[in-house]
Amino acid sequence: MLVKICGITTQEAANTAVQAGADFIGFVFAPSKRRITPAKAATIAATLPSTVKKVGVFVNESLEEVKKIVEQVGLDYIQLHGDETPEYAKILDIPIIKAFSVNPENLAAIKTYPCDYYLLDSPKGANRGGNGTTFDWDLLAKVNLEPEKIILAGGLHPDNVQDAIAAARPAGVDVSSGVETDGQKDLAKIKQFITNVKRKDEHIDHIRNA
Repeated sequence: MLVKICGITTQEAANTAVQAGADFIGFVFAPSKRRITPAKAATIAATLPSTVKKVGVFVNESLEEVKKIVEQVGLDYIQLHGDETPEYAKILDIPIIKAFSVNPENLAAIKTYPCDYYLLDSPKGANRGGNGTTFDWDLLAKVNLEPEKIILAGGLHPDNVQDAIAAARPAGVDVSSGVETDGQKDLAKIKQFITNVKRKDEHIDHIRNA
């Protein structure tokens, strides 16, 4: 089970996530209280092992600026969190994670978007991210998405992530506010979240091999 810790703004939080077993580190380059400058992200990114993929989160950014930041930071993935068209995504020569707010009205549109992962989130918050609440995971049964392309987000935290994995069976999970205290990344919560995800992973493997 893949784990993405998003909204990283400090070296300490990045180190903790990596040491705990995170697979993706997310840097937000869009309006957000977790926004980071490309220069600071590049400094943190330079310390990450190659096994941990660096994701840049963008919202309706120009292609030129996206490409510039990709080069400066050394991003491995681009996460599109705005109204970017399929044509926009096709121009970018880098793996793409496309975020979708899940509701019954937009399920059909998700399947046709050209991306490597679908990041399925709760309804939009003030700055285009989720609003820190879960969505109805049962909705996923109504759309035939490839499970290996689904990253589940929206209101996840250490106490509910195992239930989320059991219900949605995604390829990975994404968290930001769910591992924060008073708006700042909480190192203990980051560790516990990743531990709980990987523990669930081991439990599923045990059942499959029984």
